[in-house]
Amino acid sequence: MIDSPAPAQLVSSPYGQQAAIDAGPVVVFRNVSIAFDGPPVLDDVSFSVAPGETRILLGPAGVGKSVLLKLANGLMRPDAGSILLFGEEISHMPEEQLFPLRTRTGMVFQEGALFDSLTVRDNVAYQLIQERVPDNEIDRRVRDALRFVELEETFSLYPPSLSGGMRRRVAIARALIRQPEFLLYDSPTGGLDPLTSTTIIELIAKERDVYHTPSIMVTHRIQDAFLLCDNRFDPQQGSIVPFPKG
Repeated sequence: MIDSPAPAQLVSSPYGQQAAIDAGPVVVFRNVSIAFDGPPVLDDVSFSVAPGETRILLGPAGVGKSVLLKLANGLMRPDAGSILLFGEEISHMPEEQLFPLRTRTGMVFQEGALFDSLTVRDNVAYQLIQERVPDNEIDRRVRDALRFVELEETFSLYPPSLSGGMRRRVAIARALIRQPEFLLYDSPTGGLDPLTSTTIIELIAKERDVYHTPSIMVTHRIQDAFLLCDNRFDPQQGSIVPFPKG
C-alpha cells in the first residue's frame, strides 16, 4: 500500500482462535493490487484470516484500508491477484454468485450508515425484512442483537435521536443479526471521542471472545489496536479485562 509516508500495517489479535485446526482460512489475499487512475492504492498485498482470528489494519487516511474491506466482500474487484472468500475465488465471480457469500459476512460501515427514516428495529432487521422473515422472529432476533450491544431500550427509536456512539453500536447489532461467519469493521471509532471509542472497541472484543467470529478491523487509531490486542472479555465479570502478563 503506497501513497502515504506511514503505510498500513496488519496486526493479528492473539485471542479467539478456537476453530478446528484443519479449517481453512476465511479469506485469502494473494498478490492483490488495485489502482484508480493513478498509482496503486493496494500493491501486491497478500495475507489471510484464519477461523477465529482478528486482523487489525492500521494506517492513516488514503492508504486503501476501506478499499481492502470492499475487496474482501466482493464489492470491488482487484486489477491483479486473487481473493478467496470461504474457499471460493471471488475476483471475477458473477454478482449473482457473490450474493450468497456476502450474506455470510457482516459489515460495519464508516459512520454506521444507518437509515434515519427507519426505526432502530428496522435498521437492525433490514436484511431480515428483505428476506420476509416473520415479524415475531425479527423482533426476537433484533432484541437479542440490541441486548448484546446493551441498547435494547432503543428498539423503537430513530437514529437521529441517538448519540454517535449509540449509532455505531446499532450498526454493530445490524452486522450481527444474521450470525455472520466473518465480520468487517470499517473504522468503527472514526469521529468518536476517546471514551466512546473505548466502549466500541470493548464491544468488538466482546463479540470476538463470545462468538469467536473471524474479522478484519481497519483503523487509524493505534490505541484501538492495543486495546483489542491487550484485553479480553471475561464472561463472569461481564467486562473487559487485561490479558495476564506472560
